[in-house]
Amino acid sequence: MHMKQKTLITGYPRIGENRELKKALEAYWAGTISIDELKKAAAELRKTHWLFQKEAGIDFISVNDFSYYDAMLDTCVMLGAIPKRFRSLQNAEERYFAMARGNAASPAMSMTKWFNTNYHYLVPELDEDLVFKADSSKIRSEYREAKKLGIEGKINIIGPLTFLGLSKTSGDTDPYDYFDAALSAYTEILRHIAAEEDGVLVQFDEPVFARDPSQKQLDLLKKAYTALSAAGKNLRIIVTTYFEHSNEAAAALAGVPVWGIGLDFVHGAKNIEGLSALNGKRLVAGVVDGRNIWVNDAEKTLALLEKIAGSVPAEHIIVSTSCSLLHVPYSLEKESGPITPWLAFAKEKVRELVCIAKAFGDPRAPENIEWLEANKALAASRKASTLICDEKTSARAASFAAHAARPGTFAGRNAVQKKALALPKLPTTTIGSFPQTGELRALRRDAKSGKITGEQYEAEIKRYIDNCIAFQEEAGLDVLVHGEPERNDMVEYFGEMLKGFYFTKGAWVQSYGSRCVKPPIIYGDVSRPSPMTVKWIAYAQSKTKKVMKGMLTGPVTILNWSFVRDDIPRSSAARQIAISLHDEVKDLQDAGIRIIQVDEAAFKEGYPLRRENIAAYEEWAVDAFRLTVSGAREETQIHTHMCYSDFSDSIHTIEKMDADVITIETARSGNRLLKVFKERGYANEIGPGVYDIHSPRIPGTKEFIEQIASRLDVLSQDKMWVNPDCGLKTRKWEEVKPALKNMVEAAKSFRH
Repeated sequence: MHMKQKTLITGYPRIGENRELKKALEAYWAGTISIDELKKAAAELRKTHWLFQKEAGIDFISVNDFSYYDAMLDTCVMLGAIPKRFRSLQNAEERYFAMARGNAASPAMSMTKWFNTNYHYLVPELDEDLVFKADSSKIRSEYREAKKLGIEGKINIIGPLTFLGLSKTSGDTDPYDYFDAALSAYTEILRHIAAEEDGVLVQFDEPVFARDPSQKQLDLLKKAYTALSAAGKNLRIIVTTYFEHSNEAAAALAGVPVWGIGLDFVHGAKNIEGLSALNGKRLVAGVVDGRNIWVNDAEKTLALLEKIAGSVPAEHIIVSTSCSLLHVPYSLEKESGPITPWLAFAKEKVRELVCIAKAFGDPRAPENIEWLEANKALAASRKASTLICDEKTSARAASFAAHAARPGTFAGRNAVQKKALALPKLPTTTIGSFPQTGELRALRRDAKSGKITGEQYEAEIKRYIDNCIAFQEEAGLDVLVHGEPERNDMVEYFGEMLKGFYFTKGAWVQSYGSRCVKPPIIYGDVSRPSPMTVKWIAYAQSKTKKVMKGMLTGPVTILNWSFVRDDIPRSSAARQIAISLHDEVKDLQDAGIRIIQVDEAAFKEGYPLRRENIAAYEEWAVDAFRLTVSGAREETQIHTHMCYSDFSDSIHTIEKMDADVITIETARSGNRLLKVFKERGYANEIGPGVYDIHSPRIPGTKEFIEQIASRLDVLSQDKMWVNPDCGLKTRKWEEVKPALKNMVEAAKSFRH
């Protein structure tokens, strides 16, 4: 085989190597730069990203994968699917960011996880008055922008079945009732694109088919792409799926004249079983992992490509990433450390992809043989490294019962806890963190760099805790938190004190909008050398007579919000983390902490997309949580927190976790997410969020009363807590203080 194998990147990170987009967005929101300056910064990022991919040798470079906030939000704008409450806003930029962040008059659009990733998307809202109206201006503008740089862009668009499938409607309307109207708008968009020039390549992302698709979805998929394929002269359409196998979708498209189909062979190994459905189409073969950060095992990848080539002509195979590189950090170039040779971030994956394509196209070329030998040696060095294995940790993990759990029942514990804690009805609390000010971040940096002494650092952290407690007592909150001033991030903080974790200098990944996270890397066996939180939480409890809540991040969330080693099962890594946290729970209660919150914010996002794989995940994930709290005494109240999720398909799992109190994000969704708890007869206590902390809005007391009343439509007063949606670290004190005071006042109005 001697041929030039084509390459394609499904999508590229947009936040920038140094988080340039984040900084520009926040400057614009703060009023320190203009919209024109924001647009200029965005154009520079696009140029940098496009030219890098071109110089690296990528054939099909994405256009329209850039967004100021979120691609689903951009799709709403593209289709004119503007929520009713924002339609009166005439200024496009004002309307766009109001939809994302809310404004004084209206709450923002709901936000939830993008499939089983840690990226959040804004949920489209479809109502009875909606009239779709095509707007291709962003797409055509960026396509022309790329063209001026000598780049024939591949246009990325979220496909109609995924857009509708992830939307919410008013009442009981099926989102696919809007199919014909949405398809008409999509068709018009394609006509606009086709008018640019002949042969434009358009990638429609349809990851909704990585879930178990219904026959209705498959029928509509066929109908949609039959129509879209006829929308313009010489259009080349790729329908791309990722995160799991999509054999049903490939089969449905077998007779549809799309140019290509994109399949994820990293997270959807079964895709290889459906290749006969390609029927002469190009295959965009996702073989470089877009979701993890380990160097590709080229030998295995080339063997996979050879296997694929047994069913698809090699000249029809386009070598690609498994999904967008949005989910990995930008570059390794500023990193250094003992495990960095084993890592590949976005830029490295681009180069890796090109090398794999070259080796597949011409395996006997000397430069390709040399690269393959180096890759093989790297894999061997990692496997043999003494950094990875710890026999003591492995032995301790094996010593715990397979299904460890706390003794007794919720009813028994609840009676003891109510007497011991003596809390009022509708007890008020917060989820954990308070505002992380610039001064606080500077304090931690100065302590880390040695600019201040440990004593100076500790004194300032205690001062912040004192101020947090004083404010919470003034506001009248019932269960207090210490504010987490010592914590940079809810996962990173713990990972820094656990063996087996590695931390980068600047490996940032976008979570939503301008919010970025720097996930730790679990590279080896995990253990806890010493207590991690006891010092600060015990100090906080000593400063108040009210109940102080201890705050831990749960094992499944630590796992799901980290880049995880790929040489052992994820369940084994979760068990090691759980044992470390089990020790922390015991130390906290021994220090007099009577409420301990074990946050599992990312529990739901780790769910497999296919039903056939869910039971296995639920078993080990629940086991990890229960192992963490298995040492808690009856009188110790265990809380957990979960982020935006639809719990209808996981309520049985939440019951098995058996936390005494679960807090969840519901401020943007009202009581919709709670109905399943009522229908199920969920016995344990619930804290449904009534304060949307993802928006700078300050709800008034009346609004909080309405929120609480809405929750009480489905929950009984003796089972309900009142709290914000999530931690308050991203908010400002001038927002938090009045909002929490209003929340407490509203809760008190219900206590009769």
